[in-house]
Amino acid sequence: MKSESLPAAPQAATVTSELLAQHSITPSEYERIVAALGRTPSLTELGIYSVMWSEHCSYKSSRVHLKRLPTKSDRVVQGPGENAGIIDAGDGWACAFKIESHNHPSYIEPFQGAATGVGGILRDIFTMGARPLAVMDSLRFGPLTESKSTPREVIHKNHSIVEGVVHGIAAYGNCFGVPNLGGETRFEECYSGNPLVNAFALGLVRRDEIFYAKATGIGNPVIYVGAKTGRDGIHGATMASEEFKEGSEQKRPNVQVGDPFMEKLLLEACIEAMKTGAIVGIQDMGAAGLTSSSCEMGARGGVGLEMNLDHIPQRETGMTAYEMMLSESQERMLLVADKGREQEVLDVFAKWGLDATIVGTVIAEPRLRILHHGEIEADIPNTSLTDEAPLYHRPVGEWKAPVPAEPTKSALDKLGYEDQSSTRNHTDDLRTLLASANICSKRWVHEQYDSMVQTNTVQGPGAEGGVMRIKGTKRGLSMALDGNGRWCYLDPKLGASHAVAEAARKVACTGATPVAATNCLNFGNPEKPEIMAQLSNAIDGISEACIALGTPVTGGNVSLYNETRGEGIYPTPVLGIVGIIEDVAKTVPAAFQKAGDSVLLIAPAKLPTIEDRLREFGSSEYAKTILGELWGTPPSLDLSAEAALQKCLAEFADAGLLHSARDISDGGIAVTLAEGSFENGIGVSAHLQEGPDLPIAWQLFSETATQVIVTCDAAAVEKIRAIVSKHNSLLVQNIGETVKDRFRIQVNGKTVIDESVHGLQHVWAGALEAKLYDEVLA
Repeated sequence: MKSESLPAAPQAATVTSELLAQHSITPSEYERIVAALGRTPSLTELGIYSVMWSEHCSYKSSRVHLKRLPTKSDRVVQGPGENAGIIDAGDGWACAFKIESHNHPSYIEPFQGAATGVGGILRDIFTMGARPLAVMDSLRFGPLTESKSTPREVIHKNHSIVEGVVHGIAAYGNCFGVPNLGGETRFEECYSGNPLVNAFALGLVRRDEIFYAKATGIGNPVIYVGAKTGRDGIHGATMASEEFKEGSEQKRPNVQVGDPFMEKLLLEACIEAMKTGAIVGIQDMGAAGLTSSSCEMGARGGVGLEMNLDHIPQRETGMTAYEMMLSESQERMLLVADKGREQEVLDVFAKWGLDATIVGTVIAEPRLRILHHGEIEADIPNTSLTDEAPLYHRPVGEWKAPVPAEPTKSALDKLGYEDQSSTRNHTDDLRTLLASANICSKRWVHEQYDSMVQTNTVQGPGAEGGVMRIKGTKRGLSMALDGNGRWCYLDPKLGASHAVAEAARKVACTGATPVAATNCLNFGNPEKPEIMAQLSNAIDGISEACIALGTPVTGGNVSLYNETRGEGIYPTPVLGIVGIIEDVAKTVPAAFQKAGDSVLLIAPAKLPTIEDRLREFGSSEYAKTILGELWGTPPSLDLSAEAALQKCLAEFADAGLLHSARDISDGGIAVTLAEGSFENGIGVSAHLQEGPDLPIAWQLFSETATQVIVTCDAAAVEKIRAIVSKHNSLLVQNIGETVKDRFRIQVNGKTVIDESVHGLQHVWAGALEAKLYDEVLA
């Protein structure tokens, strides 16, 4: 039925303040809707505006700030604005990658929330024509053990969220058949009411076979493919743009239900259909489902889409236009095919046993027109939903963390700073750190993941960065995720710069050159000026670091309103960095490989003052776990020295000089040396030389930036020194050698830690399982 024979406009809704509140639409936004339409909207139109103008879809609070991020380089093929960013990987290959959040759904329904987060990011990759090569995840949970600040009932909830999220990630990725290379898992009190589930995916596509989410060709058919539409996920995007209040758990119907086996079929069918040459545009139905895929494709192409919902495959009876347009049922795509070639596309999906139905047509008018049961349910200008969505210049206040700027007397006393005769048992401190939630082995997490499927994995979970080979070439891709919410809480700009630097440093430790970034910005309520200060400053920190390190941002995600009953999370920007290894056979492992190697510390030549070091020590895992205190600032960061270090690491690897490389981060040099010992049972005898005015604990456990531990043959030491000497900002210290099954550290000639590798490993390896199971409260 042609639209000109239908009523001129949809039936107007009876709009009340309660209806607007249910849709999270403000009165001023409603006025803009009426102005854009020239009339009162229908209920379906109101729902469409609600999801497209949600924070999750429109970035209305963050777009003005995101423009400050660097997005271009010689390698960037596609930057922000598409389903995934793409870089040139060489030899005719391109790499598509992106990170997204599924935080709110994972709190309400941990298993399905996390599972569909994986499914959604995978669709972002193969929508571009790329075959998914790897996934990683960045997870934040509340504590697993009871304390004064975390009561028993909260611990029980945290346990169920951790188990549900990890099982959901594993179930979806394993069934789909994509290797999970690990990532990071952290625990802090502020995430008890708002866990963070950030999923990263990366895929490969031939440079001349990239697809875009753009509708073109007047009269071309619009084809719906994949799973049937149900009532799951309705208003999921709106829910993800609100803070949690009492009763948020009742929003389970807003959480989608995933089917990884269906998605695997969808992947293969989409790739095969793309190869026919009959597809001109493709978009996955993610947040806002059929609504976002249709209006965004039309807006990008400067055309419109007219769709008849009578033809939408449905798995439930009696669905309204409102429900179908807002459903976020998983494993669905919207395609535009060349007119006259639609049967080729339909035949491919029929072969794979998937629904494929022509549901509409590309029209010249740049509008989204929706028909249902012979009536127009929605008729909206595309750009009013996309480019002309509200853009808020929210007040940016000031943020200063409510913690002491300097170490307290109690902290200094515990460190023995003023009483040099007092001693601590530093071996016990190391054991406590190795068993702490943020440092202990995450084996329980990553052993649930298949990390070797597809047989491309060179380095998987537990390495500094995941490494995948590009079959048919010598090249490899390295990737790492990083973020430190505590550091961003203390200083959002500096903490965000650290997230870029550390993720890039981890990639560089594998022997790769970091070339591009994706980010997931997890913050609280943007209507609070102090939260906008955190966000704005963090974006400046990311921008500054990405420019300095040559890693432009190709896309990502912003997740706001991560608050429960007014209590927000730490500002938590998570950075994903991708690097290229010219010869994947030269990939550098993180673990010590054999006894008798020289152990080198490469660090900035210019170190902070003693006062600055003690101030920075307050942000460390040692201060939190051992001293139970938080003060000061994150470590200082010299981005020019960081860039020099990363260049050196790539040069070392290319010359085949290294046996291992490991970034010094959580827990400082003592923890880094210990973790390097565990995989192969190779210990270390290290000799640290520091000034007498610093506590030994600082020398062992401080987290000074831009530092790595590398091991090599004794004959390679001078070659490494020669490479480093080209950079005045760095120095090399030979701090010892690897040994068999013993872990020994001396400071200024005094042995301060002496333990068997097995003894330390036992503490580190089983700590997470103990927290999850042995310490479950009755």
